[in-house]
Amino acid sequence: MNSRWTDVALTAAAPVTWGTTYLVTVELLPPDRPLWAGAIRALPAGLLLLALTRRRPRRRWWGRAAVLGALNIGVFFPLLFLAAYRLPGGTAAVLGAAQPLLVAVLTVALLRDRPTRPALVAAAAAPLGVALVVLRPGAGLDPLGVAAGLAGAVAMAAGLVLTRRWGRPPGVGVLAATSWQLVAGGLMIVPVAAAVEGAPPVPDGPALLGYAWLGLAGTALAYALWFRGAARLPVSRVSVLGALSPLTAAALGWMVLGEALDPVQLTGFAVAVAAMVLAQLPDRSSRPHPGGDADSPAAPAGLRASDRAAAPADPRAGGPTAACPAFGQAVRRRPGGGAVSRPAADASRPATPQRRRPRAAHRPVAAPRPRAAA
Repeated sequence: MNSRWTDVALTAAAPVTWGTTYLVTVELLPPDRPLWAGAIRALPAGLLLLALTRRRPRRRWWGRAAVLGALNIGVFFPLLFLAAYRLPGGTAAVLGAAQPLLVAVLTVALLRDRPTRPALVAAAAAPLGVALVVLRPGAGLDPLGVAAGLAGAVAMAAGLVLTRRWGRPPGVGVLAATSWQLVAGGLMIVPVAAAVEGAPPVPDGPALLGYAWLGLAGTALAYALWFRGAARLPVSRVSVLGALSPLTAAALGWMVLGEALDPVQLTGFAVAVAAMVLAQLPDRSSRPHPGGDADSPAAPAGLRASDRAAAPADPRAGGPTAACPAFGQAVRRRPGGGAVSRPAADASRPATPQRRRPRAAHRPVAAPRPRAAA
């Protein structure tokens, strides 16, 4: 598996982990405490990562960490729970699955980057597949719930695009940057949870297990992988992977809770998975990203994929290749095998006349001395 597909697999692990939230919440956590569940997910995990990395924001990153923490966690979590309370679960999931389309718009507005045609097709097909999986006949549409669901999707999409645009400070790893966002977002949720739900719940044994899973795996690890993918992959591809969260929740409901999956839902699974695979395929016609695209392995600037494929791994090792124009070298053979590389002429540069060494001045040959008589 090459590095690009490794990055895709690690990034996809984040929404798969988030998809376990519904099952863990229903089976292990106290009922009717979603805001405190979000605060307990984010704040302890952020403080743990902050203690491990021991890196604090500096200068303008205090403000950036607060903005990203609000968009990705502090604002997103309450809106998500409000939508979940006022809408059927399937409707809320479809609104969240519309995130790739919002990311496509924000990518053009903030990154000045136009998504590729496969990415746009995948961004439209993924919500359709999720809708077929989770929507049921007679699903209600509460206006406030729909507004909260769309606002949450916009917040998460903006956080993803800004994470790609701002990157990280020099010398700061992904765990440290993740800790800043989790702490900032968790601190924003705590006063809202206290005002709406009162005092925090006293957890029992199963609740402690559920909070531990959501905090360590579902928040600290999942968000670190998500932000790592946002820094390495195009945001249009990362956002489509978010459809794995409702798909995982539906699959766990079928496997653990005994919920049935009809042919329409199975068709939706196939459509959503096909959209995610389509979004990850490299676009051969697009130019590489100025900062480097995960699709393109490291190579000298200006090389095409065909040139990289035709170039030998090491000209000194010999082989059937007689010329290597991609690396600006011509390869000639030694009599005993092997190959020696020499610079090839560059047609883009004007020819420079070569200077000839001046010939040595002609010296007259002295006449031979007469030999002595024998």
